[in-house]
Order: sequence, then structure tokens, then C-alpha cells
Amino acid sequence: MKVAVLTQTGTTPSYADFPDPRPRGGHVVVDVTAAGVHHLDLAKASGAFGDPDTLPYVIGADGVGRTTAGRRVFFTSPVAPHGSWAERTLVAEQDLLDLADDVDDVTAAALGNTGLAAWLALTWRANLQPGQNVLVLGATGALGSVAVQLAKALGAATVVAADRDPDRLARSSEHGADATVTITPDTDLVGAFRDAVGGRGFDVIIDPVWGAPALAAMHVAARGARHIQIGQSAGATLELPAAIIRAARLELLGFAHIDPPVQVRRDAYLRLTELAATGALTVDTMTLRLADCKRAWELQQQGAPRKLVLTP
Repeated sequence: MKVAVLTQTGTTPSYADFPDPRPRGGHVVVDVTAAGVHHLDLAKASGAFGDPDTLPYVIGADGVGRTTAGRRVFFTSPVAPHGSWAERTLVAEQDLLDLADDVDDVTAAALGNTGLAAWLALTWRANLQPGQNVLVLGATGALGSVAVQLAKALGAATVVAADRDPDRLARSSEHGADATVTITPDTDLVGAFRDAVGGRGFDVIIDPVWGAPALAAMHVAARGARHIQIGQSAGATLELPAAIIRAARLELLGFAHIDPPVQVRRDAYLRLTELAATGALTVDTMTLRLADCKRAWELQQQGAPRKLVLTP
């Protein structure tokens, strides 16, 4: 079968032949129809998490496909050395999630771990309640754009989208954001956030960026706000005054999409794909063939403006 395979840490995957996976107890072979492209794929291949145990290995952490029994599924955590950037892969049965019948494969793959992270960060981790105010940092990214839409769907009173590109932020308004804030080096972010939310404060802050934008957001946190820390694209560290935490009784909560129990993830993913099937949730995608895996790799390194999905 054809796959995108990594033969050496720190290099680019190649489109090549690879042995077919074989089913075994508790595991099934999935015919892949669409696979997500993630920063995690690049980080793992770079050696950021240490050298992988198995080389060569097939790239890809999740995707959509069909089992040999015909079940259409979203899957995570393929069994090494297999991955989702392949015609077929091997997955533990417990890692199979069902999806709405009417959602297409590309959208379902794009909503995989990225969409799940947005949904679960807002619900399972932040416990967002109708009528509360939400700030989404990194709002033009794959996770952020979904988080903006979901916050509105979940009944948020005011959703503010913040990021660096004003043109791409315009899409956040189309997706339901009540206000946008463009992040530039000379922007008074505290003042801009405060104006955007009408001086009321944010109850939930979705933060895949950290750094200066995160600190500014904490200055505009409402009493008892939940700041959900997901990533660090704007900076790995910040100097955090203790008074900010005390003044707002701020809850600073780390989050990864793998944290919730399996059934919570199953329910969340089914709900996500149901929303997408009705058009209530959209994802800007760019689809490439598996044979173009090197191009997908380059685009992801450059910060692709749309969610990348590979199809065999």
C-alpha cells in the first residue's frame, strides 16, 4: 500500500510503499478516506518528543475511514508503525468514534482532534454556561475558528475573536464572533479586549497562544473566569503577577484533547459532526492527495491558512 513514511527523525516524509497492516485481537484495519494534518505530526517527526521507538513509521495521528465490516468511523492513535497518512491503518477498536451519516469525510477529518479540542475545552474543561462571555485567542487557526462557532452555538452572550491577521479575522465575524481584536505589537490589548466585551470581563478564555496576548486577556477576566491553556504559539513563557490570579479568582487550567474519558469524546465528536452535517458548523479546508504529502508538510510548516486534509 502507499503511505507517507518517515525514515529518519528531522526529515520530510516520503510517498512510498509500506507493508499492509494485519488485524489482531482488539484491533481492526481501517481503509482511510481522509486524514488530518497537524502540528503534532511535525513536532513528533522533528524529535521534539524524543526519537520515536519505531523507524520507519507512517505519519498521521487521526483520520476517517471504514472498517472491513463497513463501519464508517473517525479514529485516533493508529498502532505504530502505522499512521493515518496511508491507504490503510491499524487501530484499537476502543479508539473508533462514530460520526453523523450526512457529514462528508474531509469535514469529519478536519473536525477530528482539532474540533474535539475546541468542543471539550469549552464544555468539559471550562464548563461554559449560556450567557457567559468568551474570548478566543488564535481565532483564525483551525482550533480557534471552530471554538468561535461552538461558543455561539453553546449560548455564549459575547464571543470575541483575537488574532494577528485582520483579513482572516473577518471570517471570525462571519462565523459568529460579536467583536474582533487584531493583535499587533503596538496594540493596547488590555484596552482592546475590555472595549470588545463592553467592560464586563471574560468568563472563559480559550488560549492556544500564551505569551503577551494571554497575559492581557487575564487582565480582563471576570470573577471566577476559566483560562484554558492549550498551546504556546505566541510564546512559551510569561511573567504572571500573582495579583491577577487573586483579583479575578482566576482558574488557570491546562488542557489536552486526550484528557476526557472515551465516552465523553465519543459523544462530543458525534455532536460536532451532527452540527457540521446541518451547516451549523463549518471548517475551512484544503484537500491534498496523499501523493502530495511533502507539499502538505511544507504548507503546515508555513502555517496553512486552512485546515489541511489528505485523501488517498
